[in-house]
Amino acid sequence: MQDLAGVAIGVGYHSGSHFSALQALAPYFPVEAIQLAFLGGPIDRLDLLVAGKIPTAHLFTTEMYVAEQLGCRRILDTTFMMGFLVSADSDREDIEKYFRALRRAQRDIDAEPERYKHYYRKELPEHYHAQVDVQAFGPGERLVFEPYTREVFEATHRWMVDLQIFPQEQMGNRDYAQAVLV
Repeated sequence: MQDLAGVAIGVGYHSGSHFSALQALAPYFPVEAIQLAFLGGPIDRLDLLVAGKIPTAHLFTTEMYVAEQLGCRRILDTTFMMGFLVSADSDREDIEKYFRALRRAQRDIDAEPERYKHYYRKELPEHYHAQVDVQAFGPGERLVFEPYTREVFEATHRWMVDLQIFPQEQMGNRDYAQAVLV
């Protein structure tokens, strides 16, 4: 792990890869020793990594599976929580229908992941199609339906302040009750 100190790690700017890279590496290095390179989206980072133009990249799911099949080594595994932005005038029933559909889809994928793996191919640029076997990929990201509690909200906010992820003027001042639909 110490070999990553000062090495540029390809991430997306203000994205899951950016934030989860900081969170995963912070226990190993002082924040100032973590060198992130903001390099666009996941496919951009995969292309640069495979071409040998960057030494390492933070990848999730499809791109990670491709990189591993093409000989790259996973150094550190991370996770992240995803939130959803919902307009204040959204229909609550429509939102609930959407999340019920996501929950059913996750249940179906959990029960028979091999039945859905062929869809990975649609996520990949054509130049990777002949190079990888999508049926050998893992089940992918999981949607875990857990409430976003006040404690998690406050811990996340403290973490963002401590790591100075955003300039002070961008930190916002909303509290849990204003920010989270329960």
